[in-house]
Amino acid sequence: MAQHITRRSVLGAGVAAAASPLFLPRAVLGGVGRIAPSETIAVGFLGMGIRARELLGGFLPHPDLRVVAVCDVDTRRREDAKGRIDRHYGNSDCAMYTDYHDVLARRDIDAVAICTPDHWHTIMVVDACKAGKDIYCEKPLTLSLLESKAMIDAVRATGRIFQTGSQQRTEYDHRFVTACEYVRNGRIGRLLNVNVGVGDPAGWCDLPAEAVEPGLEWDRWLGPAPLRPYNSVLSPRGINNFYPAWRGYREYSGGYFTDMGAHHYDIAQWGMGMDHSGPAEVRLGRDGSRTRGAKLIFDNGVVITHGGPSGTTFIGTDGLIHVDRGRLVSVPDGVLTTPLGDGDLRLPRHKNHLSNWVDCLRSRELPICDVEIGARTIALCHLCNLAYWHGRGFGWDARAWRLTDADPMLMDYERREGYELPSL
Repeated sequence: MAQHITRRSVLGAGVAAAASPLFLPRAVLGGVGRIAPSETIAVGFLGMGIRARELLGGFLPHPDLRVVAVCDVDTRRREDAKGRIDRHYGNSDCAMYTDYHDVLARRDIDAVAICTPDHWHTIMVVDACKAGKDIYCEKPLTLSLLESKAMIDAVRATGRIFQTGSQQRTEYDHRFVTACEYVRNGRIGRLLNVNVGVGDPAGWCDLPAEAVEPGLEWDRWLGPAPLRPYNSVLSPRGINNFYPAWRGYREYSGGYFTDMGAHHYDIAQWGMGMDHSGPAEVRLGRDGSRTRGAKLIFDNGVVITHGGPSGTTFIGTDGLIHVDRGRLVSVPDGVLTTPLGDGDLRLPRHKNHLSNWVDCLRSRELPICDVEIGARTIALCHLCNLAYWHGRGFGWDARAWRLTDADPMLMDYERREGYELPSL
């Protein structure tokens, strides 16, 4: 039976700022919260699909990290992950779990990497904060606007170090850093528009029922999502080298729009210098399309439009800069070949995304893709999705984190009983 969200629960949602962790790993013992440089950081993985296996390629050889636990609702994925980890370390110490709470209850674990489908992220993040764990969480961070705010509140209330798994600020030969530096230093004049080329929003799931094979806890995979029959499109069995298509359905994700939107809208916000703010409203495009053309209008007059070539295109009064993972070009051509001056703004360049997180686990400084950056980026995508799904625009108060001319129920979705957002 579904647990109905109420107007009071939406308007009053948030996490108490005075909360304390329930479990204390080594990272928070002794007051200052720093992990000594000589100490290895123990990590547990929550979700062991293809993205987690890719991340293991960076976690396992990192000299400061040791993966000690894996959790997944699929037996084959758990066993495969344990085998990979044990072979790397040359022992059989990695523990397997079906329930992520068992990972969080271990006092020897300092941090978790969350690689589940999107609809599980916020529950796990808040529970990890309660358990005193630092967090690396894959993008897109959340499934709703309310979840995004709850995630920020939980991380801030507990002082956790949180890195969003959105690597474009740190990797890809730093071409995204360069693009944003040139935009913010006025090399294309006053910024007018930003076009973001990513996929379509999600639709409701209508897949037919299939028999569930032994070894998968299907009810647990669904979690807060509506109860529905199993279909292998959502959680294919075995160890696969492709990304499952659950991203296409609203119950679990915001679509391929939020999938790459979490990357390219992030670059749009960074290039605008708006990491800690947001738009004043969202509108549909002129043709009223429910899949492309949504516009985010900012108080400074800049408009972000969903459309154009893959990646992020900054358009100014004196030219444009387009950046994607394999491209960095400008019009006119000479914009990017003129070096920045000594007095120009410079953005940080890190060795890589994972090392930046590890450095911050020790220093307790904010990583380059801190929780608020990831949450505000995905909020842009949620706003556009709401416009597409409801066929109208909305006002947005980025400071208060609320829709200004819409039912507050649109900020969230119904959750199944037993899977409500945890509170601190």
